[in-house]
Amino acid sequence: MNTIKIANREIGKNKPCFIIAELSCNHNNSLDIAMNTIHAMKEAGADCVKLQTSKPGSITIDCDKDVFKVKGGTLWDGRTLYDLYSETYTPWEWHLAIKNEVERLGMIFFSSPFDLEAVDFLETLNVPAYKIASFEITDIPLINYVASKGRPVIISTGIADEQYIEDAIKACKDEGNDKIVLLKCTSSYPTPIDRVNLNVINTLREKYGVNIGLSDHTEGSLVAIGAVALGACIVEKHFILDRNLGGPDAAFSMEPSEFRIMVDGIRDLECALGQPEILVDEKVISSRSFARSLFVVEDILKGELFTYTNVKSIRPGNGLLPKYLPDIIGKTAKENIERGTPMSFDLIN
Repeated sequence: MNTIKIANREIGKNKPCFIIAELSCNHNNSLDIAMNTIHAMKEAGADCVKLQTSKPGSITIDCDKDVFKVKGGTLWDGRTLYDLYSETYTPWEWHLAIKNEVERLGMIFFSSPFDLEAVDFLETLNVPAYKIASFEITDIPLINYVASKGRPVIISTGIADEQYIEDAIKACKDEGNDKIVLLKCTSSYPTPIDRVNLNVINTLREKYGVNIGLSDHTEGSLVAIGAVALGACIVEKHFILDRNLGGPDAAFSMEPSEFRIMVDGIRDLECALGQPEILVDEKVISSRSFARSLFVVEDILKGELFTYTNVKSIRPGNGLLPKYLPDIIGKTAKENIERGTPMSFDLIN
């Protein structure tokens, strides 16, 4: 599969993982908190800051009927969708200031649009990519419209079965856009560790032939680091200055020190993973002197036979490789050989 480019970053196999810090509603309706959070994201090692671009009325309607109330054992049970999305809303008039600050700090900015108007607005900001949120994967007209802009499309699969994923990929390709990344995601907040199923990363990559990442809502960094070990090219985590600020997403958001630990773990893992070629490190090569090799272990006279008694495989590694021992046994010495001499073909008649 091909790499894709988001702004100045190449995303794909054998490239450094692209680490997204999701602001979401963790600004608590304060632009100052939003800006301070962005600076903390930079210090914590984020490559990218992502927002959510929506208006409550573009996602749902203001209605108290039971069908519009959150239920099912979530953090938000009992609230209406409109009430919840009114709290999570990021004012559109903040976007440009946030984008400018993110880019001034050397990070990349983009967002998740939730309707066509949001896409048009983000186009005015010249965002380098779009994210389709988990619950929007069924909105094929929205995905069509996003894909038609020709920018990379990152799609979370949190609620998706195979048909949903196939429909979303087809929607992108119908618009001539194959710059697709699927994010393995579990739409449970926070996600219990036994519901993550990281091995799906390999399944998604093999089945759909696109780059795969992770949108993670577990606590801690174990799952994110594990995903990178499986080849995830993107990791996205919610970020908050301090969980004591509260808010709808606080419980599954990372504080700066936690995010830094995750980033450092990912970068250390990437260093350890290295490249797929079979190579031997120079220091390892020098350590071969401690390996076994063939040595003469008894004095041998010229013309005497080499035997399993007078030639043995021992350390260090200055002599012939042990695999040559059967070829040597039964042959004769070309000269007198002193005990402790590394075995070589020059010593054989």
